[in-house]
Amino acid sequence: MMGAKVKVKEKTNWPVTIMLIVGLITVAFPMYLTIVIAFKQPSEMTNSISGILSLPKSWSFANFAEAMRVTDFWHSLGNSILITLATVLISIVIHSLIGYAIGRNKTHSKFYNFAYLYIVSGMFVPFAILMMPLVKQTAQLRIANWFGVIILYVVFYMPMNVLLYTGYLKNIPVALEEAARVDGASTWRTYWKIIFPIMKPMHATVAVLTALGTWNDVMTPLVIMSGSGKNTLPLAQLNFQTQFGTNYNLAFASYLLALLPILIFYIICQKQILNGVVNGAVK
Repeated sequence: MMGAKVKVKEKTNWPVTIMLIVGLITVAFPMYLTIVIAFKQPSEMTNSISGILSLPKSWSFANFAEAMRVTDFWHSLGNSILITLATVLISIVIHSLIGYAIGRNKTHSKFYNFAYLYIVSGMFVPFAILMMPLVKQTAQLRIANWFGVIILYVVFYMPMNVLLYTGYLKNIPVALEEAARVDGASTWRTYWKIIFPIMKPMHATVAVLTALGTWNDVMTPLVIMSGSGKNTLPLAQLNFQTQFGTNYNLAFASYLLALLPILIFYIICQKQILNGVVNGAVK
């Protein structure tokens, strides 16, 4: 019959399905352990597998309250938020400007092409090589504090962010800028009024990637801010680890508390992140 609908039998792509299941287990299982252990009492922790995987006998928030006390949670949270927000805002402004200047000129300028390669090559320099010189320099410049940490983060995330911004600019027609120049707009005005708003998806991508790295980093605050009396959340969580062992119940409760702010931030920006990654990183 002409109007009959033909049913097409869909085949299951088992390799992809298996990979998705394995990926889900890889993410879900550690999260399950974190939540379960965070609500357990130390007496419920045994060396057996069943003792670790079993649910708590009573769901209590006592571990969370104690973890907040040990880490001086609100002060550590404030320091983490200050450093993360400052790093993200400065990175978006400076790195987008650098990406715009390089992206529009590197194809016909050897200087900008060299600058692009030089900046992007910074991704291949491990922090361990820079650690001791940076400790010495920040101490001599008297910025061995949160201000120095912010400056270092802005520099550390510059290679990746410039790479993303430069790639995203390929999707923005040059004709928009040419039309603005015809109307008498300067390059500076053209950037802030036209280009910067258009790059909103990439701003969100850069913001989340930079925020995740900054929020979870331990090494930079540890080597730069040690002795300043101010801790970020990851640095304060080192209190749970001693030479005699680790208090996993308090540590996991603290990890969940530290996870919530950055998780909320990611949920808010997730739509823009997908657009930015597809349009910027792929191209």
